[in-house]
Amino acid sequence: MTPSHFEETLQRDIQRIRGKVREMASLAILSLNGSMAALAQKNRQLAYSVILRDQRIDELEKEIDRLCLEFIVRQQPVAGTLRFTYAAIKINSDLERVGDYAESMARQVLSLEGVEVDVPIERFDEIAGHAIPMLHDAVEAFVTQDTALAKRAMEAEEIVDKQRHALNAELVQLRQEHKIPLESLAPLMSIVNRLERVGDQAKAICQEVLYMCTGEYTKHSGSEMFRVLFVDEHNSCRSQMAEAIGNALGQPKFVFSSAGLTRSSLDQTAANFLAGKGMDLSRHTSKGIDQIPHLDQYQILVALAKEAKSIFPPPPTKAVCLDWSTRDPSTVQGTAAEVNAAYEETYQFLRGHIRDLVEAILGDKIE
Repeated sequence: MTPSHFEETLQRDIQRIRGKVREMASLAILSLNGSMAALAQKNRQLAYSVILRDQRIDELEKEIDRLCLEFIVRQQPVAGTLRFTYAAIKINSDLERVGDYAESMARQVLSLEGVEVDVPIERFDEIAGHAIPMLHDAVEAFVTQDTALAKRAMEAEEIVDKQRHALNAELVQLRQEHKIPLESLAPLMSIVNRLERVGDQAKAICQEVLYMCTGEYTKHSGSEMFRVLFVDEHNSCRSQMAEAIGNALGQPKFVFSSAGLTRSSLDQTAANFLAGKGMDLSRHTSKGIDQIPHLDQYQILVALAKEAKSIFPPPPTKAVCLDWSTRDPSTVQGTAAEVNAAYEETYQFLRGHIRDLVEAILGDKIE
């Protein structure tokens, strides 16, 4: 049968949106590759090109938004075409973020200018070699409506995540061995983290593709658990108290953990104080932040000391970072009553903040 005028215009508008999304993805991938080349070659001009190209990516984001809105008004899509429009709008936003990541990487390359550093570029190429093709395949899956390709592309996200952890650990080790200068550590780790974020955005695009093609929305599967990490200087007092208070709430949707920037022995006074509140710390041991597995999977990071804010990931980040800096009662000297009052003050502070946080997330009061 000959397609109707409506069907022809519908397909024309869909193809136009697909074409613009593919164009935007191509520019984002070009920028990512450009940033990597600028890092490898220490090429300032390449870095500037990436930064300038981000303006075109931003323009395309606005253009795709306009096309999608016009499509909704003109075609009044339903079912599959409505899901296509929704997915296109979400993917458009994901690609704009990728452009921002590429620009950020280029700026980090510029910040390394004049710094004598032997970059382990082959290790950077490894993570880029997974994250960038993953993004390409995710967009192709959208354009071609290929769910199998989307599912295959998503599998690389875990590889990218592991490579990010390994490379950041290697960079810290190189710094400790004085093989790279201190001023290069933050820019290089920032580039690694941006590449990992590219993998995150590619996975999000794949999830939108699966929703578009099947109607099943899997983007937030497994997110019913909220992971909260309390961090202070030594994981001996305040963060241990916070973890115990959180767990005492008995909320099945929450996992509370604690760590310190460094390890120290557990504060026995805190343990005795909490025992009086019905909380047993006898099995607790001090942990360093490097001993926390899957740190990136914690949705909420809480600093209980100003120094602990150093563990907050740089923006953009998926984690909610909270500063609850409060006095360490283990440092208070005085009579037994004065010391106990200091612990009680910290306890009430933490208990109030933790309850407020949990109730805000649950949208309901807890008993």
